[in-house]
Amino acid sequence: MANEREDLATSRFKCSVSERVCFEAGIKMATIYHQFVGTPFCARNVEDLEKTIAECIKVQPYVRDAIVKINGVDRNKEDQYSYISLTGDMIDAIVKIDIDGTVATAEMRFDAELNYPLMYISDVTSA
Repeated sequence: MANEREDLATSRFKCSVSERVCFEAGIKMATIYHQFVGTPFCARNVEDLEKTIAECIKVQPYVRDAIVKINGVDRNKEDQYSYISLTGDMIDAIVKIDIDGTVATAEMRFDAELNYPLMYISDVTSA
């Protein structure tokens, strides 16, 4: 059944495998940004949030690995009024997508020169 579903999904794509891994990487990056920006957190659970975001991405199709780090947080603040909301400029993420041995690495980082949380493909390799 799984192979039938994969074959059916593959038949919908009219592009190369390299283009498809890049497309899938874009979906995962958009999920990180649009699903999690605005999430409230504090110093004591920032590592839990990083892990949660990565694990949520890993359940999606074709994800080989996902690593998420949250920057710009004073990890020593510990009072009940010190929670903050996640913003795009705090997120550093690396996601690897693998379809039949073709792997795309997508990254999200705040680009100070652009003043923007940029998502981009940093590498594509074919088996």
